[in-house]
Amino acid sequence: MAHIKTAISLREDLFEQVETLASEMKISRSRLFVLALEEFFQRHQSQQLLERINAAYDDAPDPSEQVLRRRMRRQHRQIVEGEW
Repeated sequence: MAHIKTAISLREDLFEQVETLASEMKISRSRLFVLALEEFFQRHQSQQLLERINAAYDDAPDPSEQVLRRRMRRQHRQIVEGEW
C-alpha cells in the first residue's frame, strides 16, 4: 500500500502531548497519528452502525398493528386460560 505524506497544523500544547506520548510508546509521531485515525474511523463506523440498528428498531407499531396485537393477546389468553 502506498504511503502519502501530509502536513497538519496543531496547537503547540497538543503537539507537545503528541511528542510525549509517541516517545512513551516508542513509536514515531506518524505512527501515533495513524493509530489515532484508525481508532477514530473504527469508532465512527461503530456509531453509524448503532444509528442504523436503532433506526431499524425505532418504528413503533401503527394503530392497525396495535389493534391486531391486542386481538392476538386476547385470543392467546383465551387459548391458554386454564392450561397453567
